[in-house]
This record gives sequence, C-alpha cells and structure tokens, in this order.
Amino acid sequence: MKFEVLTLFPEIVETYLDSAMMKRASDAGAAHFRVTNIRDFALDKHSVTDDAPFGGGPGMVMKPEPVAGAIAAAKQFLAQNDADAPVVYLSPQGRPWDQNLAEHFAGQQALILLCGRYEGLDERVIKKHVDMEISIGDYVLTGGELGALVIIDSITRLLPGVLGNAQSAAQDSFSHDGLLDCPHYTRPEVWEEMHVPEVLRSGHHAKITAWRRQMQLIRTRERRPDLFSEVEPHLTKQDRKLLQEYDQANTMTPPPEA
Repeated sequence: MKFEVLTLFPEIVETYLDSAMMKRASDAGAAHFRVTNIRDFALDKHSVTDDAPFGGGPGMVMKPEPVAGAIAAAKQFLAQNDADAPVVYLSPQGRPWDQNLAEHFAGQQALILLCGRYEGLDERVIKKHVDMEISIGDYVLTGGELGALVIIDSITRLLPGVLGNAQSAAQDSFSHDGLLDCPHYTRPEVWEEMHVPEVLRSGHHAKITAWRRQMQLIRTRERRPDLFSEVEPHLTKQDRKLLQEYDQANTMTPPPEA
C-alpha cells in the first residue's frame, strides 16, 4: 500500500517511518511511504504557506494554493504508479478513527494524508480536494502529523506479511467482535509475588480459549461500557455463561448479621 503524507514538517513524519515496524514494512515492500513538504508549493520566494484569517481572530490559516498544489502532485505521482487514493485531512472536526476504518483503508491501493497546522486549512481546499476528515480523538494537537502517523501505523500492521504472526492483528483490541484484548503474560511465572494465571499454564487449549474470551468480555464491560453496550445484544449463550460464571466467582459473600 502507498502512503502519501503532506506536511509542513516532513522531519517529524520521516523519523517515525524510518524506524521499527514501519521500516520493516517498507523494506518488505508491503508499504511505501512518501512525504511531501507543502512549503515546496508556495507561490512566493519566501515560501509563505499561511495568512491571517478573514474576519479577524487569533492564529493563522494555511493558504489554499500550496495545499492544493501538494495534493495535485501527490495524485499525479500515484497516477503514474497506477494507484488512486482518497485525500484524508487530519482534523478535530473529523470522523473518529477506529479499527473498522483501519481495516477499510487497509484494503485500498493508496492513501493521501493531509496534515494541517495553525488554525487549520482554508475551507475551500477542504470542500474541493478532501474526501474525508478524520479525528484521532476529542482533543487538539499542534498539527496533523501525529494523527497521520497513528493512521499509518494502525493500517500498516494489518497489511499482509507485516506482523510476524498473522493472528496478532486479529486478536488485538477492537478486532475481535469489538471487544478489548485479554491480558497477556510471559516468563517468569512468578514476578514480585504475582503469579501467571493457572489456566494459562495448564496446557488445556479449550480452557485457555474460554478464559481469554471471558477476560475480553469483562475488560470491555468494566473499562469501556460504551463499547460493551453495542456488543451485548450480539453476545452468544456461551458469552453470557462466561460472564455469569465470572460474576458468581467474584461476588463477595456478605458477612453474617450480628
């Protein structure tokens, strides 16, 4: 898959893309990253990419011409490589990013990620050139670069051959029926007087599978009740039995009355 990142600060993005899993994905040919400096498309000799907002107010707004030029160049480059791509703008006003979107975009040929700065983009660029606005959370960052990297990372790990074990992505939080992931343990069996759950050391695969499913259900119910409320109507009889068994095992017996 091809990723085009349009930004005023390429060094922020390039450092991450040249490390760890992103570099392995690139070396393996699973992902191709290209970072473009929007400033290269400024129309004046000083490479100005922002200006004061019409109507007054604080901050500056990214000018439409450099951004539109960077988008056009990215689309042209992709077209030369027989790839088409939607333009995604990282914005607090966008649709929340989630695992479903990551899985959707993982099936695409390419993706153009547009990173805003300052007070954002001239709205006319958004209306004419942006296919989707995406937010990675209900908070405001200095720019869209971190959001773009979050999106790239969450998509890249889903691409074939990127993870060492293909089942790893399938077992992640949100990838298994919308539930959170279960707890994980490794050696030593005892660490600071805390033991690995006995069921994980039993070698009984059916019991291990049931325990992991039970923990997913419990974690989601306790930590993300919003997610659990969406999943609950679709739980199987076995799921409900696992919840009941957990609740019964963890119900405190009230002390006898005096």
